[in-house]
Amino acid sequence: MNDAVNRVVDTLLATDAYKLDHRRQYPDGTEVVFSNLTARGTRIPGVDVTVFFGLQALLTQITERWNEFFSLDAKALDAVLAKYDSIVTGLLGSNDVGTEHFRTLHEIGHLPLRVKAFREGALVPLRVPYFTIENTDPRAFWLTNYLETELSAELWQPITSATIAWRNRTLLDERAEASGDPDAVDFQGHDFSCRGMAGMYAAAASSAGHLLSFRGTDTLSAIRYVERFYPGDNGIVANSCPATEHSVMCAGGRDTEFGTFERLLDLYPSGIVSIVSDTYDLWQVCTDFLPRLKEKIAARDGKVVIRPDSGDPELILCGDPNAPEGSPARRGVVNLLADEFGTVVNDKGFRDLAPQVGAIYGDSINFERADAITANLIRQGFASTAVVFGYGSFTYQYQTRDTFKMAMKATWVQINGEGRDIQKDPVTDDGTKKSATGRLAVRRSPDGLPYLIEHANADEEANQELQLVYENGNLLRQLSFAEVRDELQRETKLYRSRTS
Repeated sequence: MNDAVNRVVDTLLATDAYKLDHRRQYPDGTEVVFSNLTARGTRIPGVDVTVFFGLQALLTQITERWNEFFSLDAKALDAVLAKYDSIVTGLLGSNDVGTEHFRTLHEIGHLPLRVKAFREGALVPLRVPYFTIENTDPRAFWLTNYLETELSAELWQPITSATIAWRNRTLLDERAEASGDPDAVDFQGHDFSCRGMAGMYAAAASSAGHLLSFRGTDTLSAIRYVERFYPGDNGIVANSCPATEHSVMCAGGRDTEFGTFERLLDLYPSGIVSIVSDTYDLWQVCTDFLPRLKEKIAARDGKVVIRPDSGDPELILCGDPNAPEGSPARRGVVNLLADEFGTVVNDKGFRDLAPQVGAIYGDSINFERADAITANLIRQGFASTAVVFGYGSFTYQYQTRDTFKMAMKATWVQINGEGRDIQKDPVTDDGTKKSATGRLAVRRSPDGLPYLIEHANADEEANQELQLVYENGNLLRQLSFAEVRDELQRETKLYRSRTS
């Protein structure tokens, strides 16, 4: 079987097995299924909004894949449906599901769907839908929720990662406004998560969500994700710098570690270079190597960034009050750098490290640790921006679809020309799984807070926040990544004005 046929079979099977026969399970005469994706709650205290992101990328990919299905000639279509039939028969024992609905869809010639959505970058309150979706051809009423699996699987992570990054950015902004340079926060959060994600595509989508709030990432695939799915005048999407790893620092042997530092400074005579510094003895690096290299470091046009990678991040960076008096561990990396290279008092009266040196920590950093570290630095008179944080898979992969209890549910159907409100409302549930009902719309209150309208009438649907973005195989609104970033900044200002 050729590659094109295999790809199309994969497209037809991009759903849960239990959905294969839902087409026959709906009432006779079903013509339209209207559904939505919503974050129904949160497992992160204090989070009451999430960042909407990723739909444009996913709709682009879904359309490309289904267009390959629609372009099949009769012979190739027969081959695809024969393979589909064999897989379903092997799964269910007999294929009573049939294949005629796919032949009908092929005759339609496009994805007969209508999607209305927030602008990406919007801050969407919990229990307010990100988008609604419905079929536009009664012959394909089954398609709306057939795609639920893929829509849920591919969107929960970019939304969740974008929200977590935004929450971290909000914290670091507040600390920088009190003690440091707010512009430095663009580069204070760096994405280190790629190797710990569920795959390269997941890493790319997640890191793109991170890049809505920060400018630093080591996830190269995120740049290609942005270029492909959010094209436009995006400027520089992401930045990074030359950096070492433990294999580099170990390769010459422990006795040559100082020589490795020297060679790295010669290799990178200017710009930022990040050097992992705890392969053996972090404190020797800070109190022996760096003083011996002080003249060379001070003469560079750039910054040497020291990267610890093990231990308690707050104690390593800020100092351990339980360590022996006078020990480097008691001082911590930031104080040791300040002792050796000096500091500059900023216009807020806090100390910044000398511009030739810095520190980054990227091992198990999360919101709580960044909160504790920046608070500790401020207590000691340092600017909160004295350190950079590497947010890894502990932040971005240690999540699930249930972090924000995301679900796609149908709320309205049309049967034999008559609309019918439907609702999931389990008596055994605490209310979280109770779905909205009816056709849905979203409007904003006078203070700018989006709110849900259930049982929406035609006027409410026509004049609302959820705007038409996709219809009958065509993406009708395409934002650049810069526009999504700008939307998030606007939404953040509005959010802060409501909550301050």
